[in-house]
Amino acid sequence: MQERRRAARQRTFKSGTIAFNRAGGIDCTIRNLSPIGACLEVESLLGIPTEFDLVIEKENVHYVCRVVWRQNKRLGVDFGDVRLL
Repeated sequence: MQERRRAARQRTFKSGTIAFNRAGGIDCTIRNLSPIGACLEVESLLGIPTEFDLVIEKENVHYVCRVVWRQNKRLGVDFGDVRLL
């Protein structure tokens, strides 16, 4: 399979939160990560918008994300802006 990513991703197993409204967020597992994107695993893809914020509280990081692909319980995202919490 041809690699189409612009940057190599490192495998990881971190917890994060998909945040897109003030009512809370959706828990996720970050399966791989690079400076420009990630693969996230969730219980269900239902209700997850095309754009959202990914919060990694343990690292005090907040990524602005855009969904590039969705498959089964995983989604690939590109990062727009990165902010420290």
